Amino acid sequence: MPGTFYETVYQIVRQVPEGKVTTYGDIATLAGNPGLARAVGNALHVNPYEGDVPCHRIVNSKGMLARHFGFGGLEGQRRRLIAEGVEVTDGRVDLKAYRWNSEECHVVENQQV
Repeated sequence: MPGTFYETVYQIVRQVPEGKVTTYGDIATLAGNPGLARAVGNALHVNPYEGDVPCHRIVNSKGMLARHFGFGGLEGQRRRLIAEGVEVTDGRVDLKAYRWNSEECHVVENQQV
């Protein structure tokens, strides 16, 4: 069910700390649906919890920012990341330096949050 998947995505993204990023694919895997990176992107594009779900911390597998970021476009995502101390160069984040270690991620399955 998309609603439940989307809520799981939001639950996971809430755990990405300030100053860190992760990828759409990482979120899909943590949500138990590896390979659904695009679905994660769709969920974040319609994120109803702006300010609570830090979707600006999610980038593609190469560290590239989202061209169609839902809250201020590419520039909005760039500004938010820079404000958190994440270096953005040519629309890209260095995943080796800023990628979130999701080992402590906690997912409550089948529960809307």
